[in-house]
Amino acid sequence: MTIINDQNYPHLDKLLWVMDKLRDPQTGCPWDLKQSFQTIVPYTLEEAYEVADAIEKGSMEEIKEELGDLLFQVVFYARLGKEQNQFDFEAVAAAVADKLIRRHPHVFGDRVLTETEVKANWEAEKARERAQKHRDGESSVLDNIPPVLPALSRAAKIQKRCATVGFDWPDTDGVFAKIQEEILEVQEELQRPQRDEQALEEELGDLLFATVNLARKLKKDPETLLRKANSKFEKRFRQVEMQICASGMSLEEASLEQMERVWQQIKHA
Repeated sequence: MTIINDQNYPHLDKLLWVMDKLRDPQTGCPWDLKQSFQTIVPYTLEEAYEVADAIEKGSMEEIKEELGDLLFQVVFYARLGKEQNQFDFEAVAAAVADKLIRRHPHVFGDRVLTETEVKANWEAEKARERAQKHRDGESSVLDNIPPVLPALSRAAKIQKRCATVGFDWPDTDGVFAKIQEEILEVQEELQRPQRDEQALEEELGDLLFATVNLARKLKKDPETLLRKANSKFEKRFRQVEMQICASGMSLEEASLEQMERVWQQIKHA
């Protein structure tokens, strides 16, 4: 087998060459040959989360490696598109470059825009692009928000889109009031003599949605916030486990008061 020479071959071309070899009908990898657009989606999502995890850890070596894995996913899709005579990697790269140039007239043109105008232009351009995809005239502000997004991220995206047309709280006071309203509605459902589980689920969902709105208004990503909260809780609980076990007890033997006391010690430390 001929191995491509790094010194005489650009690295991106080398990656495309590797993909070609993996998908070669006669000599390619059996696993890669079985894949389709649909089957590699879970791997793409996994790689994206691994990039986020590496960034949170602050490991530049891991970030580099995980970005490479994510880039390979793009190359894989591009290869599948090429095989179906739909598009190739060059077309993918050209499309995103053209789109970014179009959305940044203040950088690639002679227009001078304020930060507010830049944001307004960006949203207007995205709205125009959405309208072009729906030439029958039936378009919505909420078009093209992927259903497969994590629920927290999708909630924030929906709220952000609605805010672009003015359907938004003017400040956080309204959001806090809404959260308090939703908490009361959850409590009311819990206090009913005959609990309606479907209604309770709906009220809990409304409470989560309102909480996402607060994070968005404060310009924080709810998915990132919850991921960090998960990590913090996990770290503390593992320490509780260690301290309880070091005292000669198992978690099952420890009382809630004992575990809470250790938790507070760890928290304050």
